[in-house]
Amino acid sequence: MKFAIAVFAGPQTSEAPLSALNFTRAVLAAGHEISRVFFYHDGVYTGNRLSAPPQDEPDLTAEWSRLGQENNLDLVLCVASALRRGVVDETEAQRYDKPASNLAPGFVISGLGQLIDSALTADRVVTFK
Repeated sequence: MKFAIAVFAGPQTSEAPLSALNFTRAVLAAGHEISRVFFYHDGVYTGNRLSAPPQDEPDLTAEWSRLGQENNLDLVLCVASALRRGVVDETEAQRYDKPASNLAPGFVISGLGQLIDSALTADRVVTFK
């Protein structure tokens, strides 16, 4: 079965990114496929490599990066949500004259159409808010 995952809440205010991470791990362990993980609204904070959670909390950005790279997952941040919240890749940093990129490894920034595309090609869409 092919799953599309959508994460709408950020790691600072919600358990959604952690729940989505655990769900994604379970789906992969069961032999299923992930078509894409799409981070929208505050969920884009998950892709900010400059975040530094307290030592007694998991580093969700690092965990998602690692899972994405180890499993060749498409981890996509909504471009409009990311720009509004100050998460930029090299291209957007140059376009908006920002001093640096803060996008974590394994994540990409793209449009909302990526969520629609993954919903059309997946058997199930699971949303975490």
